[in-house]
Amino acid sequence: MNEFLNISLFQTDIIWQSPEANIEILNEWMEKIPDNTDLVILPEMFLTGFSMDVKKIAQKSDGVGVLWLKRTAVTRNITITGSLTISDENRYFNRCIVALPDGHLQWYNKRHLFRMGDEHQHFTQGDNTIIFNTKGWNVMPLVCYDLRFPVWSRNVNLKYDLLIYVANWPQPRREAFLTLLKARAIENQCYVAGVNRVGTDGNGVKYSGDSVIVDPKGRFISELSSNPDIINCAIALNQLQDFRKSFPAYLDADSFEIK
Repeated sequence: MNEFLNISLFQTDIIWQSPEANIEILNEWMEKIPDNTDLVILPEMFLTGFSMDVKKIAQKSDGVGVLWLKRTAVTRNITITGSLTISDENRYFNRCIVALPDGHLQWYNKRHLFRMGDEHQHFTQGDNTIIFNTKGWNVMPLVCYDLRFPVWSRNVNLKYDLLIYVANWPQPRREAFLTLLKARAIENQCYVAGVNRVGTDGNGVKYSGDSVIVDPKGRFISELSSNPDIINCAIALNQLQDFRKSFPAYLDADSFEIK
């Protein structure tokens, strides 16, 4: 396991329903990250914005977005993740794709679909979480509205070290976004990275960004405001392990299973 995990968070102003234009921007941004970057995290629906026009924006698992993630991971020797609208066996998923440096893919289908935006009317609910490994760090990826449901992210027996939320979280609820990210870090004794978009989408919804990295004590160690920008930050394993050892609250956690 690497002592440090070097993370880059891309807080983009997503061009509405335009994968090619967004890929062009992301390619430019990829040139700005440090050479030692291990993990790049993109927002929710990073190629289209939070659109419910699934027949227009959905792509297959071998579509342009997934292929771009895979190619980027391999050519730059990094892990990269973000969510896309994927069509799979006549169903649509808000799927967080994880592309690994060796070309392998893992994915998580968003569990909690945002009913206030009618997401549950267009997408199929996911039924399990995943934990992927990069540079020896265990990482759990979740998507936006999942943030409001702490049981789903519970770090049973410290199975993961970093919790990720890729999001399109609207500006009017920015305080909830920041507060819940801190809460997830504290209760799960882990680092948390929350990656949000900025700008205004095709439905007129405004986003304030506020992408952050939170340490296990609930402190922001790196944060952005409301402009398109990148966080480049190294998180430290020894600090995480020392805190867990000195304050082992996880040993008193309740045991449960989600069915």
